[in-house]
Amino acid sequence: MRAAVMHETHKPLAIEEVEVENPQAGEVLVRVAASGVCRSDLHAIEGESPVSMPPMILGHEGAGVVEEVGPGVQGVAPGDHVVIALYGPCGTCGECRSGDITNCWSETRTHNMYGRMPDGTTRLRLNGQPIAGMCGAGSLAEQSVVREAQLVKIDPEIPLDLACLAGCGVTTGIGAALNIAEVRPGCSAAVIGCGGVGLNVIQGNAIAGAARIIACDTQQSKLDLASDLGATDCLLIAPGESISERIKSLAPAGVDYAFEVVGHTPLVTEAFEATRTGGTTVMVGAPPPGSSVTIDSRTLFSDRKLLGCMGGGNIPARDIPRIMRHYQQGTLNLEKLVETRIPLERVNDAFDALRAGETVRTVVQP
Repeated sequence: MRAAVMHETHKPLAIEEVEVENPQAGEVLVRVAASGVCRSDLHAIEGESPVSMPPMILGHEGAGVVEEVGPGVQGVAPGDHVVIALYGPCGTCGECRSGDITNCWSETRTHNMYGRMPDGTTRLRLNGQPIAGMCGAGSLAEQSVVREAQLVKIDPEIPLDLACLAGCGVTTGIGAALNIAEVRPGCSAAVIGCGGVGLNVIQGNAIAGAARIIACDTQQSKLDLASDLGATDCLLIAPGESISERIKSLAPAGVDYAFEVVGHTPLVTEAFEATRTGGTTVMVGAPPPGSSVTIDSRTLFSDRKLLGCMGGGNIPARDIPRIMRHYQQGTLNLEKLVETRIPLERVNDAFDALRAGETVRTVVQP
């Protein structure tokens, strides 16, 4: 099969022929139909991701059709349409057995992060040598071999070039609002950063029934899209401008919830300062390793909360079907998130557009 391989950080991806082995016990071979290009993929290219270990097949936001299943697989069969989730819980560790599935950090989950099967091996070979797929998916390719636990079967009526977004960006954004912040109906919220994930934080707040959703970004085009997807107020932020002050010009006491969706720690501070007494801030963006968030410790006495957010706190088998239902019911818009569709050969164009902030989501169709 052909795949987009990262040989070195800070270098364009190469389209390579990769050998694919048959799926083993508990594994599934998927013919990839579409894969979103996420900023986490760009972080890997820029050497800012903990899972960036070249050579590696990038892509972790995929959807496709099951081609073959290994021994013991019961939940999916050849011909099924599936979304490849960001991770798959092990199901056997203490956290999984107690129901704390999102905090599964077993050896299986660790291997998954680095693109390996539970036994530490991979089903992919490049020039005879093992190669991993990002987050166990490697979806910027024609095929992917993944654990059954990482797949969610979906209605075949749902377009796969839209369903793939539920693999990461949509699930993270919706989950930040519904799972992490647990947004209440009638509340106020601010979202800093209206890219692919931020727009879904906005949609998640709208689904939760937030009465006021303040979108903040430096690009008017993204704010226009935010307005279409549920934002009630849009703030165009100029360089050097205090975002918290702009938010408080609309909500003087501060908002109930603030979401930082850029991955820039000074903006986490701005989000925190924009919340009211007793408010909640969620850090959705992934800052570079080693960076620090500065908070005036006295403000914590006002019962404000600062929460982290790994993938929207999602449980694939619960959250991806919920997202698909919202799409089919018309309460979640996926069409507006996809601005460009390109073939695998042009995958580097997607990263150029992402660096320039020119697109929300580019979908690669192998």
